[in-house]
Amino acid sequence: MCSQPNINHLVDHLFRHESGKMVAVLSRLLGLQNLSTAEDIVQDTLLQAMSSWSYGRMPDQPAAWLHRVARNKAIDLLRREKRFRQISSGYAKLVQSEWTLAPTVQQLFLENEIQDSQLQMIFAACHPSVPAESRIAFTLKTLCGLSAAEIANAFLCAEETISKRIYRAKEKIRSEAIELSIPEGDEIAERLDMVLKTLYLLFNEGYNSSHPDQLIRTDLCEEAIRLCKMLCQRPLTRLPRTHALLSLFYFQSSRLNSRLDHNGGIVLLKHQDRSSWDRSLIQKGFEQLELAAEPFEVSAYHLEAGIASAHAAATSFEKTDWRSIYHLYEILYQVQPNPVIALNKAIASAYAISNEHALNELKQIEGLEKHYLYFAATGQIYFDMQQKQKARESFLKALLLTRSTAEKKLLEDRISQC
Repeated sequence: MCSQPNINHLVDHLFRHESGKMVAVLSRLLGLQNLSTAEDIVQDTLLQAMSSWSYGRMPDQPAAWLHRVARNKAIDLLRREKRFRQISSGYAKLVQSEWTLAPTVQQLFLENEIQDSQLQMIFAACHPSVPAESRIAFTLKTLCGLSAAEIANAFLCAEETISKRIYRAKEKIRSEAIELSIPEGDEIAERLDMVLKTLYLLFNEGYNSSHPDQLIRTDLCEEAIRLCKMLCQRPLTRLPRTHALLSLFYFQSSRLNSRLDHNGGIVLLKHQDRSSWDRSLIQKGFEQLELAAEPFEVSAYHLEAGIASAHAAATSFEKTDWRSIYHLYEILYQVQPNPVIALNKAIASAYAISNEHALNELKQIEGLEKHYLYFAATGQIYFDMQQKQKARESFLKALLLTRSTAEKKLLEDRISQC
C-alpha cells in the first residue's frame, strides 16, 4: 500500500501536468459549452487515482493511466447522453456510432492531438470577447491546473475575486458560443500577445512563487516552457517575440537549482555557484535568442532575454556587463514603463554607475510602497555603503511586507549583520 501523503503529492504533481491536457482534449470533443462537464470528468479521474493508488499498486505510467480513465469516462458519458447533449460539431456525427465512438476519442488523446487541443484552448481563453481581467485567471485555472487560491496569491487579490473572474470567462465563452480554434491573419497577433503574457506570468509564479513555504515551483516553470515550445513549433505562432520569451525562460531556468541552498535558504545572484548553472539550458537560450533576431521587432521579451543572456554569459558577478544590462533596462522602461522595471533598473545602476545613483533612482519610484523588494534593495545598497542603521531600517520594512519563509530568513540574516 502506498502512503497517503506520497499519493497526494504525486497526484498533485500529475494534476499540474496532466489536468490541462485532459480538460483541453475533452473540451475539444464535447465543445466549450460543456467545459464544466470536461472539468468534472477530470476531477473524477483524479479522485479515482487517489483512491485506487492508495490501496493498490502504483501504475508504471501514471499519466497514461489518467488519460485512459478520463477517456473511458468520456466514452461512457457519450454513450449515455449523446442523443441529448449538444457536443462539438466536428465530432457530433462520429460519436453517434459505436463503430467510431471509441476510436474518435482515442485519437484525440494522441500526443500531437493533445498539443493541438491545448493551443486551441489557450487561444479561446484569450478571445477578445472574454473580459481582459478574466483571460489570464481562466487560462491558469483551466489549462495550467492552478487553483483559484494560487492564482489569487499570484495576483495579490482575494480568492473570491479570482473565482468570479473565472466564472465570467466561462459565461462569456458559453454565451458567445466561442469555439476551440487557432485564429489566423491579423487576429492572431493580438491574441498571441495575451497568450505570451499569460505564459510569462505562469513562469514568474514558478520562478518566484507567492506560496509562503515554496519559493520556487519548478513544475510551473516547466509548464510555461512546454506551452511556449508548442507555440514555437507552429508556423502561425512562431514569431520573433515567441522565441524571445522561450529564450528568457531557458536563461532563467538554467540557474533555478542554484537559487536555494540545501536548507532552502535564498542564495543571491552574487553568491551563486555558476558552475552549477545548467549549460544546456543556457545554450538553448542563446539559440532561441538568435531565432528571435528581427530588425523590425524588438519586444519587451527581447530586452528581458538580452538582460538574462548577459547574466548567463558572465563568468562571475564582478565580470558581469552591468553597463549593457543597465542600458537594456533603460530601453525596457521606455517600452514598458512600470515600477518593477524601474526597480530593477535602479538595482543595475548600483553596479553600472554607483550606489548613490541607485539610491536617487529608487527615491523617484512610485507605486512600490507595499513591495518588499523595494525596501530589500534599498537596504542592500545602504548596507554596501556601510550605512548600517539605514540598511537595518529598510530591511525591517521589507520583513513586514513578505510572507515567504525563505525571504524572511534572508532578511533576518541581513538585519543581524547591521
